[in-house]
Amino acid sequence: MSRSEKHLDHLDDLLAAVSQENLPMTVSELDGYVTGILSCPDLIPPSEWLPHVWGETGDAGFPDLATAEATISAVMAHYNAVASDMAKTPWIEPIYEVDPHSDETLWEVWIDGFTRALRLRPDTWQALLEQADDETKSSLIFLMALQDINEEKSKFTEDEIDAIDLEAPDLIPNCIAAILLVSRPEIVMKADNLSHAPVRGTRPGRNELCSCGSGRTYQQCCGKS
Repeated sequence: MSRSEKHLDHLDDLLAAVSQENLPMTVSELDGYVTGILSCPDLIPPSEWLPHVWGETGDAGFPDLATAEATISAVMAHYNAVASDMAKTPWIEPIYEVDPHSDETLWEVWIDGFTRALRLRPDTWQALLEQADDETKSSLIFLMALQDINEEKSKFTEDEIDAIDLEAPDLIPNCIAAILLVSRPEIVMKADNLSHAPVRGTRPGRNELCSCGSGRTYQQCCGKS
């Protein structure tokens, strides 16, 4: 499977052709979405998750069978590409959008897709959150805190959010790796280029200063439940 610019541009064109009234996913949102699906301990069949790609109603409104087949094929190819990458290393490379005017990395769309995948299996993720170690818990909590920022529900100050905004693109892959170690250990242990599991300690300890720059301990900042 390929995640080349050519294939991603083709996927982008196909998704842009889906009825925009239903707010279909963008490539970045889809990338976060399938990452969340593949990170889930439960197997979620395409028949369940695929309709959400097309938007709020789940109806893509394809004009003909050929367009439907081409679009679904491209989406599934990306799903398989992400799965293939995970089998090589748990440190995924998120596809973020970039602001064309400022060149700012926009992680928010990716996180929105990822958390939408989590909502397909809330009980499964809640059980994992309750049973996981501190590393995995803090990673999940941090990703959910990012979604709160995205939805403007966060209780962090503007300065804290600005600091988190700068750190988020680099922290997200570490969070996913920590989660995969617990949620999908069979993938992590089979990774071709790993002689051992992901090294712990990529995230701040609960009593260490939070990397967002707030000046508070991680437990009282991004790791706060």
